[in-house]
Amino acid sequence: MNEKKDKIEYLESGNREVITDYYVPNDIVEEPNSFKFKVFIRLNAKKIKFKNVSFMHCIFDSCYLNNCVFDSCDFTGCRFLGSNFHQTAFRGCDFKFATFERSQFDDDILTSEAPREENLRMHFARSLRVNFQQIGDAKAVNKAITVELEATSIYLYKSWRSGETYYKEKYPGFFNGILQFLKWLEFWALNFIWGNGESILKFLRTIIITLIAIAIYDTNTNGSPLNIGFYWTSFLKAPAVFLGVVCPPNFTVGVLSFITGIKFVSFALLTTLLVKRFSRR
Repeated sequence: MNEKKDKIEYLESGNREVITDYYVPNDIVEEPNSFKFKVFIRLNAKKIKFKNVSFMHCIFDSCYLNNCVFDSCDFTGCRFLGSNFHQTAFRGCDFKFATFERSQFDDDILTSEAPREENLRMHFARSLRVNFQQIGDAKAVNKAITVELEATSIYLYKSWRSGETYYKEKYPGFFNGILQFLKWLEFWALNFIWGNGESILKFLRTIIITLIAIAIYDTNTNGSPLNIGFYWTSFLKAPAVFLGVVCPPNFTVGVLSFITGIKFVSFALLTTLLVKRFSRR
């Protein structure tokens, strides 16, 4: 009992207020303080405009706001739980540190309201990606992944290259810079090869580059590097070499083994890519 009392002495009662089963009858404009730190449960609104309203660190639980407009509102640190914002528009709002669970949002929020900072935009898109997966919106999931990957790429690049204070303080020293460079290099390579599992076109580009490399090797080992026609003939033969249907005598065992390894990895990547893509349907 005394131990519990001692712990309470270090705490103070918070100012969070629970508001249950209310609706918004009229537009709300210029309210910087009245709606902060609230827990809205089953809040309802339809065709209402909120302008310059601060919802800082609020929780929206099972709320329904249909066809509303949020203009220059502050949603910093908010949580959205099982809420429906059907056809609701957000214009110039702040969603820093906001999280989303099982809530209905139009996917344009990803591009119009994402924070400018790469690390915050990355977490914003990741939270929305999980949210869209929970409600089964495959198109929005793909869009969220694209935004997340773009933000991650910029973040990893700046983590070792940028001279901004944030990155210098978060990753100080030469060793951290090398570590972040290796992480960025890995991310860049996987993105180039197959778009980190999200781009069929990039994967096809990688296969074409592989076939071109096989054609160049075949032409040069045949002793005809200056004959353009041989390059085209070798390129047409390259798919058969890649699939192991043909084993030309000018290809060494080491080269054929290397091509076979690339083939198996390519099949594995293609299978993973297709499973990831169609599992969202």
